[in-house]
Amino acid sequence: MSEYLPGDQLALILGMAIVTYIPRAAPLMLLSSRELNPILMRWLEMVPPAVLAALLAPELLLQNSPDGSKELFLSGDNSFLPAAAITFITGWVGRNFFVTVAVGMASLALLRHFL
Repeated sequence: MSEYLPGDQLALILGMAIVTYIPRAAPLMLLSSRELNPILMRWLEMVPPAVLAALLAPELLLQNSPDGSKELFLSGDNSFLPAAAITFITGWVGRNFFVTVAVGMASLALLRHFL
């Protein structure tokens, strides 16, 4: 394994920052002065919940099997499912991010303690 010189590390960090920043900033700069189609706006509003669901679903519903593959985990031992349901309801009703996170953490801790 080769060691990087400080200048190489700086160039690497700057390169990563540039390739991360450009895809985020370009749409903002190009589309900020335009009126977007309402259908496109509606679609864009659904992207964050869809990404969140795609990230959470495997963690909530799957577990590693002894052979290393993933298997569906819908038993009573899965404390993540009821904690996620409680958290979802809290977020839907309360609409407060910090309360929702606190309730989610507390419900998972309590479920793991008592189950």
